[in-house]
Amino acid sequence: MLFIRPLLLALIGLILGVSVYSWNAKSLTGDRLPMPFGVGVAIVMSGSMEPTLSVDDLVIIKKADSYEVGDIVVFQDRDGSMVIHTVIMVDREGNMIQTQGDANPTPDAPMDLKYVKGKMTQSISGVGAFVRILKSTPCVILILALSVFLLIRSYRREKDADDKKLDEIKAEIRRLKEENKNQP
Repeated sequence: MLFIRPLLLALIGLILGVSVYSWNAKSLTGDRLPMPFGVGVAIVMSGSMEPTLSVDDLVIIKKADSYEVGDIVVFQDRDGSMVIHTVIMVDREGNMIQTQGDANPTPDAPMDLKYVKGKMTQSISGVGAFVRILKSTPCVILILALSVFLLIRSYRREKDADDKKLDEIKAEIRRLKEENKNQP
């Protein structure tokens, strides 16, 4: 039981830490995809990248210094939405790129690299739906509540075991006192 407590405390700390970090990044800087340590995770929300990527695929993104034609990148478009598309053009200076969804008939407008969050390093099919559920407010609250409940239960069991030992010691002391009274 002793190993459960640190695990629960770590889980609670991780959930709270990631939640606070994400909330700060989104509300203070307008960053819709915070990427601590240069790595982020995005979920495909539309079919614009079919058949390469499907809705609910989980995409792991890493910041990059440069991009090449064929890279799949994540960028923040003008309305603040995150978009996952394929690079179809990079200008000679490497400051501007143009992207297009694999299933889209027309390319996106050229954009400055400052809007690009990074390029896809890996995708995992279908896992995005599960992650989206885990990140939902009710699920985060449920996980935190369950973790706190299990943590309290763990401490309660330890306290009950300690109380039982203490009662046994008190009973033994009473028994020894009675024995001493009865001896001449």
